[in-house]
Amino acid sequence: MIYPTINPIALDLGFIQIYWYGLMYLGAFLAAYFLANYRAKQSDHWNPQQVEDLIFYGAIGVIVGGRLGYMLFYNLPHFLSDPLSIFAIQGGGMSFHGGFLGVLLAMVLFNRKYHKSFFTTMDFVAPLVPLGLGFGRMGNFINGELWGKETTSPLGMFIQEQGVALYPSQLYEAFLEGLVLFIILWVYSQKSRPLMSVSALFLIFYGLFRFIIEFVREPDVQLGYLAFDWLTMGQLLSLPMIVLGVYLIFKAKK
Repeated sequence: MIYPTINPIALDLGFIQIYWYGLMYLGAFLAAYFLANYRAKQSDHWNPQQVEDLIFYGAIGVIVGGRLGYMLFYNLPHFLSDPLSIFAIQGGGMSFHGGFLGVLLAMVLFNRKYHKSFFTTMDFVAPLVPLGLGFGRMGNFINGELWGKETTSPLGMFIQEQGVALYPSQLYEAFLEGLVLFIILWVYSQKSRPLMSVSALFLIFYGLFRFIIEFVREPDVQLGYLAFDWLTMGQLLSLPMIVLGVYLIFKAKK
């Protein structure tokens, strides 16, 4: 396969430029909104106003947490030397794990407003997330970033500008963390499940998929491998998710 070089600017109006990556974020939030409304109609515990606030709180958590997480987890020395670089978003740099923590904090604030329990909300939210992750990875693919390792495998993609074939790890993540994870959680959550179990399933499968894909994904240049010539920051941050997910699923079953 040959990588089809795509202009990252979807629409240039002269006075403003609209990027594909921004449109992917918009698509992620819209997908979450429509899925949340659908789920709310199947429940007596959610109303349209709560859904709108849920998406708003979640969006703020994703953007602020994602950016702050990237600076702390992946670019800490640069952040410490230039704290204002956190606002240089035109240079890219978002972290899923930071966005995940941002959403957790946002949901705590949301629950205080509507007097809901933490896992009641998180079990409702979990199936809304994967499609958004898929949109985000498609944005990475369009931008030509976060490539995998060099390969001669037919599963690779030839990058004409670099003259090499690389694993399109963004597409692998879009498929596993986006589509496959969405199907797993959506089907599982269609029936009444023990509290915490949907959240647990999200943690287990996201962490597992991310950990596996990191083996073919190039580590961030500024970090490299953390240990054993294979352990990456993405894997290190995914391990606690898997462990916590397994713990929660056993606790839910009890």
